[in-house]
Amino acid sequence: MTGTSRVRVQVDGRLTRITLCAASRGNPVDPQMVSALARAVSAAKTSEAAVLVLEAEGRMFCVGGDVAGFAVADDPSLHVERLATDFHEIITTLMRMPAIVVTVVQGMAAGAGVSLAAAGDVVLAARSASFVLAYTKVGLSPDGGASLLVQSVGLHRALHFALLNPVMAADAAYEAGLVSRVVDDDHLDAAVADVVEALLSGSREAQVATKRLLRAQAVRDGLDAALAAETASIARLAGTFDGREGVDAFVKKRPPVFPSSADGA
Repeated sequence: MTGTSRVRVQVDGRLTRITLCAASRGNPVDPQMVSALARAVSAAKTSEAAVLVLEAEGRMFCVGGDVAGFAVADDPSLHVERLATDFHEIITTLMRMPAIVVTVVQGMAAGAGVSLAAAGDVVLAARSASFVLAYTKVGLSPDGGASLLVQSVGLHRALHFALLNPVMAADAAYEAGLVSRVVDDDHLDAAVADVVEALLSGSREAQVATKRLLRAQAVRDGLDAALAAETASIARLAGTFDGREGVDAFVKKRPPVFPSSADGA
């Protein structure tokens, strides 16, 4: 077993487990976590792993981007651009790696945490799990591949999810097509074990070929292009008045006041 204060890695033959372990902070997507996760995912890609389980410790799967870090950055636009670029490398690797990725969600997956969960080929959720994007609440646009949710849940559900920021319960996420299966919290570990066993007993070559075929159909305009567009959008917004106001309001726990809303438009 290896790891850092953010990410722990355990290799057991053809199974690799990567665990987000900054539980006291909600496993935020900050530079330290992204760096550690990138190393872990890159190592799994080049290993003999046939199955990668990505899970998290604590009450939350991932609270998303470290908004407090955005607030203190000297250049928020550059800070967000670098973070999104590095995070997108992780998403790309998970979606393209020659292993089946199983993401396991308990508690809240917010913002980039939704994208990280959705990067799995098989997405398992505890019944208590919930999902929320919340980017527009802080004056930003989605990243991490969240725009690709259109392929999973459909255009208008994706727009509703991204614009109105409802908290989607696990059962609703299943009905929408965001997760593969929902299980009772106390059965989550057993469900993960069953999925891993089924995958490891199958043909890795056939599974990887199937993953590539289906993912290619889901991203017909190109994964790289979609992620590049997300990076450019969120980086630009981070430097605008709305982006700065949204982040400041989040940190200070007050309602944001955007120019259009202040004007009554």
